[in-house]
Amino acid sequence: MEHKHILVVDDESQITRVLRTTLSSHGYDIRVANDGETALEIMKDWPPDMVITDLAMPNMDGLELCRRLRLSTQIPIIVLSVRGEEKTKVQALDAGADDYVTKPFGIEELLARVRANLRRAPAAENEQAPLIEIGDFRIDLAAHKVTVRHREVHLTPKEFDLLTYLASHPGKVTTHRTLLGAIWGGQSTEQVEYLRVFVGQLRKKLEPEASSPRYIVTEPWVGYRFEPGG
Repeated sequence: MEHKHILVVDDESQITRVLRTTLSSHGYDIRVANDGETALEIMKDWPPDMVITDLAMPNMDGLELCRRLRLSTQIPIIVLSVRGEEKTKVQALDAGADDYVTKPFGIEELLARVRANLRRAPAAENEQAPLIEIGDFRIDLAAHKVTVRHREVHLTPKEFDLLTYLASHPGKVTTHRTLLGAIWGGQSTEQVEYLRVFVGQLRKKLEPEASSPRYIVTEPWVGYRFEPGG
């Protein structure tokens, strides 16, 4: 089986050395860059399956790298940073990151995040149902395509996963904890800010009026409910 390629971007040599050793020992092919510009150069000849990046780096920081990557690729991006405040996490997710791990981190936690972000189709019940057609929505799981009222909508992988999970449970309230565990894995069940960012992004793309959503309805303090329309 072909090994997954992971590009690690960090200007701390100790971090890159640990990640190269650890990830290589778990079967991943690793390349290392010490800033965003170098990372983009490496990717021209070596397309990775995932990028793990720091935020604070010279020349091009992690936020700008996320934005640049999202112009051309939807591969998973995990941000590593010593800055653990919610505002910074939201900025990283808004820039295109799929996940956020605060330094110092446990190796097992990071490996779990890597596996979760490389894994597709979080809604296991959909493995035998490659197409979800409900209300205004047509979700093609194999082709990773979404149409809403016959209009194709382009989603990032995490947006797609979140919509697919919600659409698999129409009319039911899905709790924050359930959604976080299904989409980001068991290590992320307290990261409610992830949902705020990604639900906000989905609403901008799906809803006629994001300020008064009709498809993804907030259940205050509990979670979200998907109403397919039609």
